[in-house]
Amino acid sequence: NYGWVIRYLHANGASMFFLCRFIHIGRGLYYGSFTLSETWNIGIILLFTV
Repeated sequence: NYGWVIRYLHANGASMFFLCRFIHIGRGLYYGSFTLSETWNIGIILLFTV
């Protein structure tokens, strides 16, 4: 009977996760961290893994 709470928390938690993930990527683009090729490549691998 309380399954809606878990569904609600999971949906909002997943949305927050992806929002934070894309904000983090955008921050990296804005501050030019893509010039650090090793760090950027590891980040791309993690992006495609998750």
